[in-house]
Amino acid sequence: MKAYCLSLGAGLLVGIVYHLLGVKSPAPPVIALVGLAGIVLGEQMIPATQSVLTRFESPVT
Repeated sequence: MKAYCLSLGAGLLVGIVYHLLGVKSPAPPVIALVGLAGIVLGEQMIPATQSVLTRFESPVT
C-alpha cells in the first residue's frame, strides 16, 4: 500500500509542477492510461504464465 501512496504522491507532485510551469503532459490522458494499463498487464504476464505452466507440469497426486 505504501508503494501505491508514494506513486500517487509522485504523480500529483509532477502534475502540480507541470501546471505551474505551463507544460502540457507528454500524452493525452486516455493514451497515458492505456499505456499504463499495457505496462501493468505486461508486468504480470510472465508470472501468470509461469504459474499456469507450473500447474500443468506438476503431477497430480
